Amino acid sequence: MLRIANLGYRIEGRPLFEGASVTVPAGHKTGVVGRNGTGKTTLFRLILGELSPDEGEITLPRGARIGAVRQEVEASRTSLIDTVLAADDERAALMAEAETATDPARIAEIQTRLADIEAHSAEARAASVLSGLGFPPADQAKPCAEFSGGWRMRVALAGVLFARPDYLLLDEPTNYLDLEGTIWLESYIARYPHTALIISHDRGLLNRAVRSILHLSGRRLTLYGGNYDVFARERQARLEQDRALARKQEAQRAHIQSFVDRFRYKASKARQAQSRLKMLERLQPIAGVSEAAIAGFHFPRPKPAAPPLLSLDGVAVGYDGCRVLSHLSLRIDQDDRIALLGANGQGKSTLAKLIAGRLAPMAGQATRARGLKVGYFAQHQLEELRAGESPLQHLTVRRPEAPPARLRATLAAGGIGAEIADNPVARLSGGQKARLALLLATLEAPHILVLDEPTNHLDIESREALVHALAEYEGAIVLISHDPWLVEAVADRLWLVRDGRVRPFDGDVEDYRAMLLAERGEARPAAPRAERARRPPRPTDLSRLRSEVRSCEARIARIEEMRDRIDGILADPALYAQQPPEKIAELNRKRQEILAGLERAETLWLEAEERLSAASGQTGAGRQETGGR
Repeated sequence: MLRIANLGYRIEGRPLFEGASVTVPAGHKTGVVGRNGTGKTTLFRLILGELSPDEGEITLPRGARIGAVRQEVEASRTSLIDTVLAADDERAALMAEAETATDPARIAEIQTRLADIEAHSAEARAASVLSGLGFPPADQAKPCAEFSGGWRMRVALAGVLFARPDYLLLDEPTNYLDLEGTIWLESYIARYPHTALIISHDRGLLNRAVRSILHLSGRRLTLYGGNYDVFARERQARLEQDRALARKQEAQRAHIQSFVDRFRYKASKARQAQSRLKMLERLQPIAGVSEAAIAGFHFPRPKPAAPPLLSLDGVAVGYDGCRVLSHLSLRIDQDDRIALLGANGQGKSTLAKLIAGRLAPMAGQATRARGLKVGYFAQHQLEELRAGESPLQHLTVRRPEAPPARLRATLAAGGIGAEIADNPVARLSGGQKARLALLLATLEAPHILVLDEPTNHLDIESREALVHALAEYEGAIVLISHDPWLVEAVADRLWLVRDGRVRPFDGDVEDYRAMLLAERGEARPAAPRAERARRPPRPTDLSRLRSEVRSCEARIARIEEMRDRIDGILADPALYAQQPPEKIAELNRKRQEILAGLERAETLWLEAEERLSAASGQTGAGRQETGGR
């Protein structure tokens, strides 16, 4: 087991841990969570021995092997498969010794140990891990130098997983995976034969792959049994209990202070007043677990636009004359919430750039609504922020006419407070940079918001705040994410990007997960959709459904306003005397598009109302069943 006792550690005088103690039983799969800056990565470095505690100790079983991904593998001429095989130091050493050993007893020991660690199946296991992380068999024989840094990080992860250390430490492993790799990793960790500790902000992974949560807060460590959802409920219960205790203590403190104030200078009550003063001194503040609220996100409301926002007819797109995607016939309306599925390299980001207007079609017709605005967030945009300039300066460049007070208010609405608004971007955390990039992407109130991996640097609470903001957002969303929970929470339509085509995926993320595992021969039957539908929805689901209904109602009101405006124009007799027939025909065509959009919006509203009604009734039934037991 991993035992941490009275751990203390400081960075530049600031305490990260004080008297922190926890025991993680052997074989546990444990998620490590906590807000950014609480010391999760530092804890891993302490466990690995890269740092030494200021106080306390960390103990592991004698001879235990610890594995972690420290950096990407080198861009060498060694093949991927050989790089992964070499990651198991013990196997590599035994194989080398077996070539030169002459003592019969030692040869027998070597062969016995090789059998114990399943050396005979090493190549097959290494190939399986590489395949799960997105490397097809043809790529596994290629040298590492042919792959980018992100792909070499996957090779480093494959090496650690293949070596199967006694203690596996993974720090945000899904940050350089796609959704397909994340789904495979969830399955792998769930059946990992030894102890695993995973720092992750991926709620789906923390629900599916781990069975306990190690929480870092208030410079302490607390171990919770169960997955992340169980932890979140228990955590909330503790927060509410602490708040109740704090209120009770505050009332007691006020009562005692009132007595002291009244009788401190009255001779007959002086002794009692002094006694109560000592009671006040002994009343220690509740060591609560309450934390400051995470700043939310705010996306401005886009102006109405005639549907469709974007229509693709037989479009092909690619780079330097080479087509990546072809035969695209797709449509995006203002009420769409679309997630793109597909492995890395299949063209998801290419499609996102086409939608955002960053790539022009190589063939076919792309029709955009008049005045269409598209907001685009991509991972590389964090690197494009100007390191020496502050968030305020970034915003001033985009809005030079706006007074500084208004710009600061805009930053605050995006979660960038006054304490960091004037700091150089180079000094901001990854999460703060992501907030700034999201703010800049949505500044002009886009009709379509294209998000390519927006949550890599956001902690779980910030991801939940982003989901809430997207639920309230009144434009279309096109999302690429490796986080299944985010996809489930945001998208109501899935497009599968595969083999140069884009097709609607008939199912949800659970169906997609089952399909991928089945294709890899690792199928574990997913719960039938009817059975999943019977499960009581979570409170976050009900909140999202209510937001969806409100959004549909607002959408209908906007379209009706557009219809009434164009009807007013067409009802004016002067129009027919002053405008050519082509202009009148154009107005009538636009009216038909608006009516078609209104019909679609009303259908979506009815469907949203039905989902909310069914979920609300299901929750009530669940409560009745619980109460009847």
